[in-house]
Formats: sequence, C-alpha cells, structure tokens
Amino acid sequence: MKETRKLALFDITMIVIGLVIGMGIFRTAKDAAAASSSPAFYFSVWILGGLIALCGALTYAEIGSRYPITGGYYKIFAVCYHPSIAFAINCVILISNAASLSGVALIGSEYIAPLLFKDPAPFSEAMIAMSAIVLFYGVNLMGLHMSSKTQNVLMVIKIGMILTLIAALFFPALYNSQSQTLSPISDSITTNKFLMFGMALKAASFSYGGYQQTINFGEEVQNPQRVMPRGIVIGIFVIIALYLAVNFSYYKIIGFEELKNTRGIAAMVVGKMFGESGRYVISILLFIAVLAYVNVLLLSNPRVMYAMSLDGILPAAFRRKDEKRDVLTVSLTVFAGICVIVLFFADKFEQILSFTIFLDSIGMATSAACIFILRKRTKHLDNAGIYKMKLYPLMPAIFIIAYVFVGTVIAITNPQYAVTGLSVLTVFIILYFITHKKRSNV
Repeated sequence: MKETRKLALFDITMIVIGLVIGMGIFRTAKDAAAASSSPAFYFSVWILGGLIALCGALTYAEIGSRYPITGGYYKIFAVCYHPSIAFAINCVILISNAASLSGVALIGSEYIAPLLFKDPAPFSEAMIAMSAIVLFYGVNLMGLHMSSKTQNVLMVIKIGMILTLIAALFFPALYNSQSQTLSPISDSITTNKFLMFGMALKAASFSYGGYQQTINFGEEVQNPQRVMPRGIVIGIFVIIALYLAVNFSYYKIIGFEELKNTRGIAAMVVGKMFGESGRYVISILLFIAVLAYVNVLLLSNPRVMYAMSLDGILPAAFRRKDEKRDVLTVSLTVFAGICVIVLFFADKFEQILSFTIFLDSIGMATSAACIFILRKRTKHLDNAGIYKMKLYPLMPAIFIIAYVFVGTVIAITNPQYAVTGLSVLTVFIILYFITHKKRSNV
C-alpha cells in the first residue's frame, strides 16, 4: 500500500500564505488608516495584527494535532463544549462566512462601480455585489463548478497585484509629498486611543483571517514538532512583510490623510503608475478575483453545512442533494440567501466589517480556548510526536484576549452589530433546546 505523502516545510508555508492572503488588503487599509492617529500607529496595528495571527495559527495547529479531523474545524466545538453551544457557535460562524463573502463582494463592487456609473451610490454597489452572488448561486445550482484551476488563477491575480503595488515604491516621482515621515505614537494613553486601536485592529484582522484552517493539517505534516511551527512562522512573517510593503506603498503614493478617505486604493496606486488604462485594468482584475472568491465560498460553505447535517448539528434538510448535478440544493440556497440578506441590512463595507469581525470574535475566542480543554484531555499524546506549541499558555491567551478586546470595542462603537450578533447566538441556543426537546419526545 502506497504511503500518503506528508506535507513538508515548503508545503505548510505556502498553505499558510494561500489561506491568509485574500482580498482584504485591497480595501481594509482605508479603514485601518481612518482609525489611526498617526502613520506609526497605523503600521504598528498591521504588525500586531500579524503577531496575533501567528499566535492563532500555532494554537489551531496544536488543536489539529491533538484532535486530527480533516476539514472539521466546526467539530471541535462539539468535542469541547455543550452541544447547544457547539450548535449556536457553528451557525454563527456560517453567518460570519456569509457576511465575509458579502463584504468581499462589496470590495469588488467598489472597484468596478466607478467604471459603470459616474457617481455610484452605496445602493448601486450593494446591487452589483448582490448580482455577483446571485449569478454564482445560479452557476453552482446548475452544477457548473469551476475547476480547481480557478483558485490558482485567483492566487496569481492577487500576488500579481500585490507585487505591482509594492513595485510602485521604486518610482519616487509618484510619491505624495505630504507623507514622507512616520510621526511617533503619542505617549499619552487614553480611552479614545484604546477604542481607535481596536477599530484599526478590527480592519487588519479581516485581512489576516484564514490561518484557523491550519487546524486541518495536524496529522498530515512530516515531523510536525519541527515543520509545523517553522512553516507557520515563516508563512506569517512573509505575509506581514508583504502587507507592510503594500501599506507602505499606499502611504507613500496616496498619502496617509488621503488614504483615510480614498476608495479603490489599489486602483489609484496603479493609476498613478500606468495612467487611466492601468486603473481600469486593475479594477477589472480585482472584480474578476472577487467573482472567483465568491464562487469558491459558495462551493465550500454548503459542504460544511452538509457535513454538519450528517453529524446532526443542522437539520436533515441540509443533506438534500441533486444527485444528477451533484448540488447541495438546500445548503447552497440557504447560504446564498444569508449573503443577500446581509447586503440588504448592511450595504456598506464598514458595516459588514463590524458585523463579521464581531461574530468572528465569538468563534475565534471560543475555538482557541479549546486548546486548554484538549491539553488536559490528551496528556497521553504529549510525547507521541504531535506538534506542541512553545510559550503555552501565553500564545493562546494573547490570541483570545485580542479577539475579546476587538469584540468589546465593536460593542462600544457599533452596539447595533454586537446586539444583533449576540441575539443571533442566543436564538440558536434556544432553537437547539427546542429541537432537542422535540426529538426527545418522538
């Protein structure tokens, strides 16, 4: 029997980079800058955001080593918490994924809308984003799944645009003369600065997401004690370097104060390099990349819902499948419907960002806390060759505190999204007990 090839250092490094680098870096810089009092403050947020991501990635890697389940990020809640909490948090995570998809669709619409309308309103951009979701819902409903090469094309586009943005730094003639020095961060610490820092970190967190999927590779890595941490550390530091370089390009070319209010920041940088034609091309490429991303999420998340249904976490209806087209009709329809509903109630990226990250703060903090439970339950694995992080419990504690902090800041600055998120969580907990009682009475 042929032995399955184990993941090496380069594999893990590339997986981490591929999981994290998404579409957020082409938009969230504006939000982070708007919440920053100085350039030094702004760049410190991106560095800290990367270090928090590193703590999270290493935490999830050990969770995956101690409880190896391929593709089972959602299952960890059922193992460590009461079934009602597992059900509610998993449903919240799915809603967060749908909101993230809607947010990314809005990023694409912000770039393409100026090419279609003279002065696009938020409603127009929301309709473009909604149209993209509905279009690919139809594509997936017909069973016309794009090939796996779509993801490769998406990655090539993203890396190509990131390198182009970094290349702008080699053209000093393009620099904005008003943003040449990094002013120091003020020594005074105030409540307002804490809130600003949390709001800026919220924006950076959206761009650093994805590392939690390292939970899925625990038993597939060769020599995990050495390879896993090295691959994650190298991957995260490469991402931090790329993000800092892109943000420094925004800072130098657009200017810090201008960055706070500029839409289509990547298109503006490329426009300064190659003129209007370059701005048009980058806007179209970004929109194509967003369409591919929308398709990937519409393809993957219904399968998570299907798996949750098989485990009894979601109702049996989510297993309904069109065998001829290999389409999970109910799961796909519900997930796409949630995406569209989010756009109805939040047609601006800033609103979706707050809602998504608040839901993420619940999912991230509770899932990372599983490491404390698993460490106690799986002590017998400590010398079994699994990956075991150093600096425990400091790293998971930093990660959890960071997300609790960001969630608290959102609750203070945007209480409506926190109330909505907590209400959704509560409704799902109540729903679990209602359905569980009905099943018990049958």
